[in-house]
Amino acid sequence: MADPSTYRPAPGSIPDAPGVYKFRDASSRVVYVGKAKSLRSRLNSYFADLSGLHPRTRQMVSTAASVEWTVVSTEVEALQLEYNWIKEFDPRFNVRYRDDKSYPVLAVTLHEEFPRPHVYRGPRRAGVRYFGPYSHAWAIRETLDLLLRVFPARTCSNSVFKRHTQIGRPCLLGYIEKCSAPCVGRVNAEQHRQIVDDFCEFLAGRTDVMVRRLERAMAEASEQLEFERAARLRDDLGALRRAMEKQAVVLGDGTDADVVAFAHDELEAAVQVFHVRGGRVRGQRGWVVEKVEDMDEAALVAQFLSQFYGEQVDVAAHTEGTDVSGGPVPKEVLVPALPEDADALTEWLSGLRGARVRLRVAQRGDKRALADTVARNAGEAFAQHKLRRAGDLTARSAALQELQEQLGLDTAPLRIECVDISHIQGSDVVASLAVFEDGLPRKSEYRRFEIRDAATEGDVASIAEVIRRRFSRYLKETSSGEEAERPGLDPETGRPRKFAYPPNLLVVDGAGPQATAAADVLAELGITDVAVVGLAKRLEEVWPPAEEYPVVLPRTSEALYLLQRVRDEAHRFAIRYHRQKRSKRMTTSQLDNVPGLGQARKNALIKHFGSLRRLKQASVDEISGVPGVGRRTAEAVHAALVGERSNSGGKSES
Repeated sequence: MADPSTYRPAPGSIPDAPGVYKFRDASSRVVYVGKAKSLRSRLNSYFADLSGLHPRTRQMVSTAASVEWTVVSTEVEALQLEYNWIKEFDPRFNVRYRDDKSYPVLAVTLHEEFPRPHVYRGPRRAGVRYFGPYSHAWAIRETLDLLLRVFPARTCSNSVFKRHTQIGRPCLLGYIEKCSAPCVGRVNAEQHRQIVDDFCEFLAGRTDVMVRRLERAMAEASEQLEFERAARLRDDLGALRRAMEKQAVVLGDGTDADVVAFAHDELEAAVQVFHVRGGRVRGQRGWVVEKVEDMDEAALVAQFLSQFYGEQVDVAAHTEGTDVSGGPVPKEVLVPALPEDADALTEWLSGLRGARVRLRVAQRGDKRALADTVARNAGEAFAQHKLRRAGDLTARSAALQELQEQLGLDTAPLRIECVDISHIQGSDVVASLAVFEDGLPRKSEYRRFEIRDAATEGDVASIAEVIRRRFSRYLKETSSGEEAERPGLDPETGRPRKFAYPPNLLVVDGAGPQATAAADVLAELGITDVAVVGLAKRLEEVWPPAEEYPVVLPRTSEALYLLQRVRDEAHRFAIRYHRQKRSKRMTTSQLDNVPGLGQARKNALIKHFGSLRRLKQASVDEISGVPGVGRRTAEAVHAALVGERSNSGGKSES
């Protein structure tokens, strides 16, 4: 750990102006980014008595080895620059309010000929409209089940849709009138899209129009003595109203607001956001994050708004056709306390929205009542988090401390890397490198390798090759910039190089021979400050290199549990890469001998049919229907695959 006094700027050298600052560690990696109205006042506060600093702040300034700053003209510029740097460098001590991909949303695939609504988790995609996020998937399914009675859009997967198109019969939903059955031609593409458009309009908050339309249709049916139709419309109207009741009316029509609340202590903070669109709660999100500095509620508000809405606007900008709860930035943001730079934040948010945004504290009425509800949710989430995570930080610290003691390391292994090999009988040999920092996976640092020279010589040689390639890159990237101030950074982009940071502990999947091979490579490269162990699967023994006996950790040891997690992550990552390579090889190899079929058209065929098995079952006409594939090529593909199928059938019979 560095002594902050060793890199403290000279007195009077820090400007008394707004700006953004970066703390870097000994490897020049950015560990924290912040902004300040007065750089001098803010930075001097970091170099006060260490015992008086917030625990995470103390850890940050002790991890850092240098500090630098950039002066800007206004606080709005500081907000924008701070957000851009946090996004670019992903500093370990900064809070990132990223969307949790486990949040379910209701996605509508508008880019398809026959769009379908479905429950979805994952990154946003172009041409898809999203509603939510919701706290629970069952809430979406209940609402969707009610609305399908009024808006009978297809909800089946593409494979199910194609199958029922081929057999000419609808699925169960088609028979019970919860699907308009476009698969069998009950409605055409234009009619089905109108159903989906009405569905989206209803979810977007324009419910009154649909209710009035159904009421008029029901009255007309009654006047014309069509009582069965009127009864069906009455039931549809009831289904709509039940769906509307699931999202309580909390504010006046037309209200477009996000309501934010916090619950926090000295070390952590929970934030809850309710998205209100058209006067109804359309979605809810929540996070629990560690506090890097001693922050009051106003400071938490400032940090959250800049991170959250910057991220939302970036997602919307890179995903055309996305609609998340009505828009990235609402007309109004209700917060529990106004930050010091409220005017700058308001100006910045207005710039993101392209229209005026109000940032204020709700004082009375329905908005105040809703703010209290959000605050209660934040408190409940924080209490649950405390119960669930009470021992996690202690357990991680204990695991790292135990590893240091059991393996005789100079310091706790804050960065652990693990190498694993994956193959089937020596074919498609690949390797993975998983990285853990502070006892948690850092997936952006994971790497994968295709084994070149040692593929036929066994796992020991493969591990040696991976270690040599990984640490040769490390030496190259740190030595290639010796003339520069920061050898760990790319001089063109300023971003960290891929292999610029060495681990404190290197774990290889295997026993003594694998660990010894890795240690020999490190010694050959002249690297002496990286500890190496092997973790054998059978008895979960920890093998130091060139040792006759392993280190046996207790089965209940937190240190062993951490090593197992690291090894299992590397194993999962390696298997995934191996399966991708094997699948690609098996897919393309059966099409390699087809004359006139290049890689682009191979990929187009597999993408169109979904798998090689379905391509084999396709007719010449179906194959020639793929864009870019002519009749002659389709005949050649069909002949090659049918011939192969016949040959394989003959062999199996013999």
